[in-house]
Amino acid sequence: MLLHLPLRYIDETRITQIRDLRLGDSAQVEGEIVHAEVTYKPRKALVARLEDASGQLTLRFLHFYPSQIAALKVGNKLCVYGEVRHGFFGYEMVHPQCKHVGEKTQVAETLTPVYPTTAGLTQPNIRKAIRIALNLDALGETLPAGVYRQLNLPSFAASIHSLHNPPPEANLGALENRSTSEWRRLAFDELLAQQLSMRKHYAKRRSLDAPSISASQILVPQLLKNLAFALTQSQQKVVAEISHDLTQPHPMQRLLQGDVGSGKTVVACMAALQAIEHGWQVALMAPTEILAEQHYKKFETWLMPLRLNIAWLTGSQSKKEREQALADISTGRAQLAVGTHALFQDAVQFNKLGLAIIDEQHRFGVQQRLALRKKGEPEPHQLMMSATPIPRTLSMSYFADLDVSVIDELPPGRTPIVTKLVSDQRRDEVLQRVREACMAGSQAYWVCPLIEESEALQLQTANDTFVYMQTTFPELNIGLVHGRMKPVEKQAVMAQFSAGSIQLLVATTVIEVGVDVPNASLMVIEHAERSGLSQLHQLRGRVGRGVAKSTCILLYQNKLSETARARLKVIYESNDGFAIAQADLHLRGPGEFLGTRQSGVPMLKIADLERDADLLEAAKNMADKLIKEYPVAVEQHLERWLSHAGELVKV
Repeated sequence: MLLHLPLRYIDETRITQIRDLRLGDSAQVEGEIVHAEVTYKPRKALVARLEDASGQLTLRFLHFYPSQIAALKVGNKLCVYGEVRHGFFGYEMVHPQCKHVGEKTQVAETLTPVYPTTAGLTQPNIRKAIRIALNLDALGETLPAGVYRQLNLPSFAASIHSLHNPPPEANLGALENRSTSEWRRLAFDELLAQQLSMRKHYAKRRSLDAPSISASQILVPQLLKNLAFALTQSQQKVVAEISHDLTQPHPMQRLLQGDVGSGKTVVACMAALQAIEHGWQVALMAPTEILAEQHYKKFETWLMPLRLNIAWLTGSQSKKEREQALADISTGRAQLAVGTHALFQDAVQFNKLGLAIIDEQHRFGVQQRLALRKKGEPEPHQLMMSATPIPRTLSMSYFADLDVSVIDELPPGRTPIVTKLVSDQRRDEVLQRVREACMAGSQAYWVCPLIEESEALQLQTANDTFVYMQTTFPELNIGLVHGRMKPVEKQAVMAQFSAGSIQLLVATTVIEVGVDVPNASLMVIEHAERSGLSQLHQLRGRVGRGVAKSTCILLYQNKLSETARARLKVIYESNDGFAIAQADLHLRGPGEFLGTRQSGVPMLKIADLERDADLLEAAKNMADKLIKEYPVAVEQHLERWLSHAGELVKV
């Protein structure tokens, strides 16, 4: 109850004269009912006029009960609280809070808290329960006072009392913005609890056994010799970090971040070769068959010259193909297994799994990542990859249990993608642009958000668009790919597009990740205002993978919400994945940004990663020291702040 904190506050500590009311303010007024009636035009309403010595105020109730009619009887003396609005007869309050007034006016001694609630639980009941809790002996400090002294933060007891019962002179704006020292104290405690929990898990994992895999002397140098390109400095740095992790006797848990097209796959391949060279198997798991097959083909290109065997495992295989793949994995004949969710099914038995690589890791749930990790004995190393850059504050908080590597430069020769915002009213111009690009030898994507018609959203569909494009461009070879096609059909279409026989590919967002067609230099995204920032950035990254100048056209409907306008402005102005991710975090908040990750980590209820970035930095810096020097106090702090979250599942 003590940590069930107010959403906002009501100032019932003073009475305002009616003549002193200001439009838009919330205020408390006391007076006598001088008129009351139920009106029926323009709609049924209970209307009353409240009078004090300075004037009259209209009270309006659009939904009311007989008891309210009785309470608003002429002559009754009331104290009302509400927002001041313009009415037909001057200022009015709609559905104000009303209290009967006795002989003497009673005003509150503190600001009145308004708490989050649920059906059947009233504000007075919550306030009563919290008053009882405040009198219990539960407000002691969990950590040494010096932790808070250096940050100039008040005590836990003072903060809790002040937030549940703020004094009349408190700054209402600062309270509701959660920027007072009391709010900052609790935000710091919450951030520190998160850091302590994550660092404890990090330390626990380092106590586990894992294969110690020496650096590669043969396979990695051979791969580098065969590559048609040189690694960037950023790639070389990340390769060294991962290689060092693999030599350690405890499990690697490293997140590899890199913008679209930064070259994460070849880095993962070098990690795989280090494990394979020393007799260990590697699993590479991707969220979609299209992406998994892309990895399979790319690794096949790199590994076949090294005489290594790759197993391919997905849910759409024939029984014979699947049984062969399972046999190759279990006997160890296949040094690398590439697949989708099928990799962590019970039937899959590895002979000697040493490294698990998970691409687009945020698309997998906690238990799914854990299931793959359990395939090895001792615990395999784990490398997770993400092309959705994670803002620094988010990485510091929700990924504090991981080591993070970042590839922050693109390979040389990549031309920047030009992004254009185009109104749907100029569709004919866009169609002409597509025709010209395809006739000149390039390829194009036309991305649609839905497969079938939805009356609720009324968006252009992939199926309808495909038919329309065939009619509009009879001279072009046009393909269609969406998530409800059979995997074999999808793969056949993508193979034709990759080979260049399909010039225009109509697709849903199934092509968001992993599709690599260097000749595709134009993309049109329908209803771009409906897509999230990270999705738009990922989709845009499907072009610009060759040397040709590439363009991404965002088609939007004219009636844009403020949020949609803000999203499109960000994607138009920036090609930097990290800047886009920071803007995405600002617009959506961490809950939506993290996706399935949040099922394993308690979301912050008080702290805000942008507002409280300095507190997050302080919490991060002192977490390890507190665990080492004050283990009992740390457990008490975690009990206070995380016991409601239950046992955390960590991967």
